[in-house]
Amino acid sequence: MTTSNVSLNIRMDKDLKNNLSNLCDELGMNVSTAFTIFAKAMVRRGGIPFDVALDELNKETLDAIREIEDMKKHPSAYKSYTDVKKMMEDILD
Repeated sequence: MTTSNVSLNIRMDKDLKNNLSNLCDELGMNVSTAFTIFAKAMVRRGGIPFDVALDELNKETLDAIREIEDMKKHPSAYKSYTDVKKMMEDILD
């Protein structure tokens, strides 16, 4: 079985390309090899070989965001500090 190579042009941000090239170098391959690995994985899986989704925040992070939003709306309801030593004393008590 003979194989023939074809060229593929990809447009991407210059910094992304440089970061990708550096990572591939560290892994002992070039960008072309990395894309070939990706393409083979796609064909084998029948789709993108990883999840493509928005990052979902966990409950703890969402609660912290809500608390910060509430602190901004009602700053007098929360204790604040101008002295780090006093704050640490309160935290450690």
